[in-house]
Amino acid sequence: MLCRAARRFTFIAAVVLCTACETFAADGYRIVHTYPHDQQAFTQGLIFVDGHLYESTGIEGKSSLREEDLETGRILQFHDVPSRYFAEGLTEWGSTLIQLTWQSHMALVYDRASFRFLRSFQYDGEGWGLTHDSKSLILSDGTATLRFYDPATFHETKSITVTDHGKPADQLNELEFIHGQIYANVWHSDRIARISPATGAVLGWIDLGGLLPASQHSSAEAVLNGIAYDSAHDRLFVTGKLWPKIFEIQVVPKKAPGARGKK
Repeated sequence: MLCRAARRFTFIAAVVLCTACETFAADGYRIVHTYPHDQQAFTQGLIFVDGHLYESTGIEGKSSLREEDLETGRILQFHDVPSRYFAEGLTEWGSTLIQLTWQSHMALVYDRASFRFLRSFQYDGEGWGLTHDSKSLILSDGTATLRFYDPATFHETKSITVTDHGKPADQLNELEFIHGQIYANVWHSDRIARISPATGAVLGWIDLGGLLPASQHSSAEAVLNGIAYDSAHDRLFVTGKLWPKIFEIQVVPKKAPGARGKK
């Protein structure tokens, strides 16, 4: 009787464990196309707007703002960020580009067409990733907190705590707003979190493991970091710090056969 009860408990436990595994399973990906990328670019922010690719690169003394041709990787416009700043996340708002800095508590605002510096605004804490919805700028700072700012006044209006099954999900880095969700790179991880902007709950994960072969990683800091979305053509682009390529990918729902890394 005891053995039978033990076997039944083991079976139930296995079912529960299997269900939990499926709950935490991540979506895969399919590579649609690859594009050249400057392998010297320490990518901190990446956006695609009106047919143009813009990138913010970091490293104190070497930070930049760039406009690039997606097909060739050619730099069309380049701005040297003042050497005192370590540039971080990037997003657009109207006719402007907004670029964060890491520990200077300062965001830099430029004219999108000319890269002419317009103004700056301050915020508390560190600046990591930046995106926006229809009303607010959304900022990550490496913690599990995402903060929302009024783009007209640059005052913080609210914040949310990002949680995965009730546990805080931190190290949130580069951000992109896609189909009503916040996509977030997790620093030193091959995964992207899909986050509810209303509750902060992680709605799912995208596992990009193996996207860039380890042999093409130039350093330990050459990690996944860069998400851009072409809303006009429903195209998703990803890259990483010091990566030689930008990948256009299609997200493949979990349990789909042959999902990962197929070309």
